[in-house]
Amino acid sequence: MRKSELKFFEDMLLERKAQIIKNLEESTKGITSLTQHDVGDEADHASVSTDRMIEEAISQQLNKELREIEYALGKISAGTYGICEMCEEDISFQRLKVKVHAKYCITCREIIEKSANKN
Repeated sequence: MRKSELKFFEDMLLERKAQIIKNLEESTKGITSLTQHDVGDEADHASVSTDRMIEEAISQQLNKELREIEYALGKISAGTYGICEMCEEDISFQRLKVKVHAKYCITCREIIEKSANKN
């Protein structure tokens, strides 16, 4: 991969990382606010509880993506970014544009998904 392409993806990763951190901070504030919310009746309590569960699920997903981004940034530092972890072939530029922290090429990703669906 050319330096300019690598820089392009590194910038994308860093931008997404910053956005996730911002979203996580806002989500944490939202969860704290919901926890401190004075509920009036059972319906209010149920609504607050549901909102809190949704916020926590979103936070978990964002944390997972943040770990994947950190991993991809580490691969850039190690010089292994853009190489499929299964077949060791290059991951296409288009795939990386869509999923900047992809670990697998399209073919290997399909194999993994088919294997997971069988179990």
